Amino acid sequence: MAGGAQDNDEEITGINVTPLVDVVLVLLIIFMVTANFIVRETVEVDLPRAANGGETVQGLVNVVLDKQGKLFFDGAEVSEEELRRKVVESLAKDKETRAIISADQSLPYGRVMRLIDVVKGEGIAKFALNIEKDAAPAAAPAAP
Repeated sequence: MAGGAQDNDEEITGINVTPLVDVVLVLLIIFMVTANFIVRETVEVDLPRAANGGETVQGLVNVVLDKQGKLFFDGAEVSEEELRRKVVESLAKDKETRAIISADQSLPYGRVMRLIDVVKGEGIAKFALNIEKDAAPAAAPAAP
């Protein structure tokens, strides 16, 4: 009987780990792919582009000004007065608080500067402006 059970009394002396390695690698790949989707609540903002923007360190507070002019502090919509209060609270917890300011590129320059002034006026000295990095730097205009 070719397909029947054999009456072998031999002990299994080795363990095949290949299926275990395959499963672990598949789980690792799944984790790596899905890790990009596990992020905090974000607000959709059309960021300005810059070819030579530096890498920014993740700040402790995120301040966002969207296309409609709504203010968000760490994902929650706030008024300008609430923003001031939350910045002061953040500074009370940690004197080295940094801010990342994101603003839609269609907003007037003065509106963005007012937001920066509010953040700096309440005591956050270290802040970064969030940009979307271009793939290649734009060519510099030729000098006449």
